[in-house]
Amino acid sequence: MRERRPAQERRRTREFESFVAGARGRLLYAATLLTGEPASRPAPAAEELLLCALSRTYAAWDRLRGDDPYERTRREMAARFAHTARRHRRPRGGLLDRLSPQERLVLVLRLYEDVAEEQTAAQLGLPAERVHALCLRAVADLRSRRRPEPPPAPAPEPSAR
Repeated sequence: MRERRPAQERRRTREFESFVAGARGRLLYAATLLTGEPASRPAPAAEELLLCALSRTYAAWDRLRGDDPYERTRREMAARFAHTARRHRRPRGGLLDRLSPQERLVLVLRLYEDVAEEQTAAQLGLPAERVHALCLRAVADLRSRRRPEPPPAPAPEPSAR
């Protein structure tokens, strides 16, 4: 029995490390979008968010039994972000930093992670109509601020004859 437990731990660790190696990039980018940090610089808040989600996934690794570990980690990350959203209110220069934390969360889950509206609503404890409205408002806000208005073209000068 003593030899069996370390073998199970090694197998568990190898499986988890393999999962992290394959999913870390996408999960870190999702965390960076959530925290509103720029993707071009180190993102300590996003890394902390991802680390917490991965640690909870690892703790539940044996209980997953066929469930998707990526989905589990994404849910953990979304729940952690929702719980600590007040930390992520100030602009940090990222792609979605001008949105509220709730709008960012809905937008990342719906558009980046492609989670169905009903699943997003159930996960966040919101009505589906509210999730739909938040997503539409966030997209409209991003579109309206995407590019500054071009300066008006100078009026042609009348030619002197």
